[in-house]
Amino acid sequence: MQILGIETSCDETAAGVVDDGVRVVSNVVASQVEVHASYGGVVPELASREHEVNLVPVVREALAAGGGWANVEALAVTVGPGLQGSLLVGLTFAKAVAYAAGRPLYRVNHLEAHLAALRLLEEPPEPPFVALLATGGHTALYDVAAWGEYRLLGETRDDAVGEAFDKVARLLGLPYPGGPPLERAAAEADPTFDFPRPMARKGLALSFAGLKTAVAVKVKELGAAEAARRRAELAASFQEAAVEVLAIKAARACRRVGRERLAVVGGVAANRRLRERVAAAAAEVYWPPLELCGDNGAMTAAAGFLAAARGEIVAPEADPEPALALG
Repeated sequence: MQILGIETSCDETAAGVVDDGVRVVSNVVASQVEVHASYGGVVPELASREHEVNLVPVVREALAAGGGWANVEALAVTVGPGLQGSLLVGLTFAKAVAYAAGRPLYRVNHLEAHLAALRLLEEPPEPPFVALLATGGHTALYDVAAWGEYRLLGETRDDAVGEAFDKVARLLGLPYPGGPPLERAAAEADPTFDFPRPMARKGLALSFAGLKTAVAVKVKELGAAEAARRRAELAASFQEAAVEVLAIKAARACRRVGRERLAVVGGVAANRRLRERVAAAAAEVYWPPLELCGDNGAMTAAAGFLAAARGEIVAPEADPEPALALG
């Protein structure tokens, strides 16, 4: 059985085909980086317009790579969380295509889709495990007792860690999206500045707004010229503080719920320093390959198999759910 997954929750127009819930047949992503770069962040109205332009060719390419409609038995679409307009484009399109093709359409929670990316590994982790989900819009820890059974253990009280990376990168004069260029800059220096590790001493709640503010204060204190000269040190120091907090919290979550497996998913899971720091957080640590860390259609299709098993069909009158939670 193959499922076509459609993902338009934010600024990536994506479609992918997955076979039997575990094998990627195709995975096509159209990025909007150039559209939003000059604004330093995603502009919701522009994102939804770009989805309208990109969605048909992206889906066609994903289907062509998988041999067309011949083996596709169902569709899956992200219904939330995400940007209202972006979600609406994908959901409306998926409803129309599913109706025209005579295939069932399954509803996907974008956060579960990031977890479902793990099912596409050659040796995927079997629940139970703790999952650290770290993206531009969400940062949270979940206890995954079984596929479909998620308990929220702790989440950020303000900025998501990916959002903090973007904002700090902008403070340092690095291009958007900020994660990759900040990581490259950080690789050129040691973390010489002692930035705070917010809420690291206890609990499972997270916070990154104070860390971002600490960087802003230090940049102002140094002055523009000196901050530019020491950009790599600032980047390395921020990154070290952020990933250390994530590693501490992930290890604490595993101890608290008695799990020996940890999975790290989401766009920030692509950060190499984070992978190094969490490697010792549990007896077994898993993360998706780089191409499945960010938003993509293959993970949406993989989550579609979970939704199909639960019978979660999209109703004709269904609306997007921008604030949809997990667990």
